[in-house]
Amino acid sequence: MIDNATRNTQNTKLAAPRERSLSEITLMSAAERLKGRPKLCSDCGVCSSSYRPMLPQVCVFVDNKSEEIERKLHGRNREDGDELLFGIYRSIHVIRMARPNPDAQWSGIVTGLGALLLERGIVDGVITTMAVPGTHHAPLPVLARTPEEVRASARNKPCLSPNLDVLDQVRESGVTRLAFIGTGCQVHALRAMQDELGLEKLYIIGIPCTDNVAYPDMMRFLNVASASPETVVHHEFMQDFRVWLRHEDGHVEKVNYVDLDVSALGGERGIFPAACLSCFDYQNTLSDLTIGYLAAPLPPTERWQWTMVRTEAGEELFNLIRPFLELGAFTQRGNRLLGVSEYVRMLKKPRGRPPFPIRKLIAWMQRNRGPRGMEFARSVIEMKLLRNLQYVRDAHSRLERRVVPGHVYRALAQYAQVYEEEFDRPLAP
Repeated sequence: MIDNATRNTQNTKLAAPRERSLSEITLMSAAERLKGRPKLCSDCGVCSSSYRPMLPQVCVFVDNKSEEIERKLHGRNREDGDELLFGIYRSIHVIRMARPNPDAQWSGIVTGLGALLLERGIVDGVITTMAVPGTHHAPLPVLARTPEEVRASARNKPCLSPNLDVLDQVRESGVTRLAFIGTGCQVHALRAMQDELGLEKLYIIGIPCTDNVAYPDMMRFLNVASASPETVVHHEFMQDFRVWLRHEDGHVEKVNYVDLDVSALGGERGIFPAACLSCFDYQNTLSDLTIGYLAAPLPPTERWQWTMVRTEAGEELFNLIRPFLELGAFTQRGNRLLGVSEYVRMLKKPRGRPPFPIRKLIAWMQRNRGPRGMEFARSVIEMKLLRNLQYVRDAHSRLERRVVPGHVYRALAQYAQVYEEEFDRPLAP
């Protein structure tokens, strides 16, 4: 199975990037193995596994059951306030490994935790994502059986990856105690089928995720963003409103958001799959523990991240890794409301890239006056919710009732007036 995954990923990698129209359903719709799938498909791995018959019951893009799953996990749904954006959580922390893994994108918390679960004999296997040999970003899902294999999967691969395909290998190898590292769409499907898997124990370590792409389009993006795309080891969209791109020799290239030539990628929607533009779980809210960077304090060179402990199993995971962590403090600056309101207007009337002197001023204003810390996290999540809600209404309006959970409208209620003014329809359904 891994050989097939390698072959599929390498075939995708070697395919020449091509021009496409914004009306195309999915970026990989021509791929033979994706035929017969829903029009909204993130290639989570269910449909390429023996669990494909469960698709109608588990796929978040067929029937979003996140609020139903929340009630099963927590006995309730989200309350007003930050839970509407971040999901239900028991505690929230700023963290980093006391001894960072130099090969990790941040400090190695996610893979360090997965390795620790194997070292302590708490699980028999960990589903994680390697990189295809010879690449930095092409994803290769694996069932890791040793701590060394988990640590070797360090570093983000921001590409569509069929991680749930590995569930067949889990069953065939007799693994009954499993840890899963993955994205929100994968976690939704895994939670929805959890009772059918016959596992004694399941730990879910969630990675915040937005706007993944197929591997050829990742390379298209790097060609636009970087002066040396072939040497980029990892990149991140940071709170200083710049993309930080780390290269093989260790130097960091920084590009202002406003300087990115999105027109070369077909516009903001040009390289992103329809599924990712129809996703409303950036924060991976159905995991036991979510580990990301969004609200962690700058500078990123200090490798701080944040984590949301969501369940009893999440508390067990956090307590396991806690002796190896340093704890930091949350920060907050600015007010996002004006900027997010303006973003609604830009959704209605997209603007071209301004001339360089204007871009320079905008970048300075964003860096010195823009939101930071928790307020930055709130602003990013709200903008993704707004953009994706409008995308669904524009491109897949008949699916809105099935793919947009109710808490989205509550989370965006403070922008209802400006939304109605711009789009001449209520924000709520």
